[in-house]
Amino acid sequence: MAELTAFSYRMGFSIVHSLDARFKLLFLVIIGVSGLKASPAGLLLLFVLVLSGLINAGIRLQDLFKELRFFLCFLLFVFAIRVFSTDGTGLIEIYGISLSAGGLKEVLLVCLSLLLIALSGLLFVATTRMLEIKAAIEWILKPFPFVSGSRISTMTGLMMRFIPVIMEQAKETSDAQKARCIENRKNPLYRMVKFAIPLLRRTFDDAGRIAIAMEARCYSDIRTGYKLSSKKNDWMVLFVIILICMATVAYL
Repeated sequence: MAELTAFSYRMGFSIVHSLDARFKLLFLVIIGVSGLKASPAGLLLLFVLVLSGLINAGIRLQDLFKELRFFLCFLLFVFAIRVFSTDGTGLIEIYGISLSAGGLKEVLLVCLSLLLIALSGLLFVATTRMLEIKAAIEWILKPFPFVSGSRISTMTGLMMRFIPVIMEQAKETSDAQKARCIENRKNPLYRMVKFAIPLLRRTFDDAGRIAIAMEARCYSDIRTGYKLSSKKNDWMVLFVIILICMATVAYL
C-alpha cells in the first residue's frame, strides 16, 4: 500500500475541507489566473493565502517541500534558462551572456507563479475526497452535450489515485538501486535509464491489472454519483477570495 503523501487526501475538519469541491475548483482557477497577472506584492499576498490554507488543512510545510523537491528542481532549471535569455539592462555578463535586472525580475515572477499554482493544486487534492472531485468534474461537464462527464471524471479519479502509488513505486525502485550500489555509476544518463525502465514497467503492469479487475467486475462509468451541495461558507469564502485576487491584480 502506498504511503500517505502530500498528494493524497488527508482527513480533516478544517475550513478548507468543508468547502464544496466545485467552489474549490473555482478558487484554483481564480488564484492561478491572478498569480500570473499579479505584481510581486500581490504574489506575496496570494502565497500567504495559500500557505494559510495548507496550515489550516494540517499539512506540514517541511513535508510539503519534500514532496515538491523535483518540481523545485524544475523551477530552478526554468530560472537558469530564462534568466540569461531575457533582454534588458545588463547586470552581470558571463561568457558573453548577460544577466539583466528586468530579466531577473520577470523570471522570478514566472517561477513564483508556477509554484503558487502547484501549491494551490496540492491544497485542493489534499483536502478534497476523490468522490467529490469526480462529482465536481461531472457537474462542470454536464452542460456539454458531446462530452461524457462521467467517463472523464472516472479517468481523472483513477489518475489522481495513481499519483501516490507511482511515488511509492519510485521510492522502492530507488531504494533497490541504492542497495545494488547504483551510485558507483557516474554516468547520470545510465542511472536515469535504469531507474525509468523498471518504474514505467511496474506502472503499466499495475494499470493493466486495474483495467482487468474493473472489466471482471463489470465496472461502468454510469453510477450513482456523490451529491454536492453549496453552503453559506462557500459563498463567503468565494467573495473574500475574489476581493483578494482583484486587489492583487489591480492595486498591489
